[in-house]
Amino acid sequence: MTNNLAGLLAVTIAADPTRPLLTWYDDAIGDRTELSGATLANWVAKTANLIVDGAGATAGDTAEVLLPPHWQTAAVLLGCWSAGLAVRAPGLVDGPAGAGSQADGPPAEVCFATAHRLPGPDRPPAGEQYLLSLAPMAMPARDLPPGWVDYVTEVRGHGDHFTPYPAGDPQDAQLAARAAARGAELGIVAGSRVLIDADRHPDPVDWLLAPLAATASVVLCRQLDRASLDGRVASEKVDLVLA
Repeated sequence: MTNNLAGLLAVTIAADPTRPLLTWYDDAIGDRTELSGATLANWVAKTANLIVDGAGATAGDTAEVLLPPHWQTAAVLLGCWSAGLAVRAPGLVDGPAGAGSQADGPPAEVCFATAHRLPGPDRPPAGEQYLLSLAPMAMPARDLPPGWVDYVTEVRGHGDHFTPYPAGDPQDAQLAARAAARGAELGIVAGSRVLIDADRHPDPVDWLLAPLAATASVVLCRQLDRASLDGRVASEKVDLVLA
């Protein structure tokens, strides 16, 4: 097992980068996005380059990630870890998802958030602040709060390749161990395809890291339409349902 969180992605896609790795559904709006391992890795590389070249962050700096489960959130988290950043986010270092989003500590060098999860007014602004609309088709945000720039617009101009920095922060080893243990607890086995209800499993360890640690692929569903669950399991060739 690798202790480098960015390395979990590389190990998972090594055998076949073209296979579907993360398929996203939002049943309330009919959104579906499918990413192969290679496509997700491309978004991760662009994000890491944005962090290093755009935000000027360096290994050991802190990123605050105030995002719900989403395929773009996966790119942001893995991009942060690729650049050697420690991530401050609900469900990672701050306890259960939804708690502790305003962690104590100095301002982050970079922050990623949605308009509904902006840091509170008691928090000093991060060095660079990126807003994600999480809209279908990776559309940019229409309205930006003062001091924020659009993630999708900015990230697309950055390079497609990035060599992950060696794991240096203790968070990497701790989260890698948590991910392996949680995957075993949830019954995720190597090479499986797992359907995950994002509303019931909002912790990134559950919906992102545990499957990667098991080299599994994910069908991540928000506002899951349970009437369509059986059909989706069949069409997506799902082996395990966490809903």
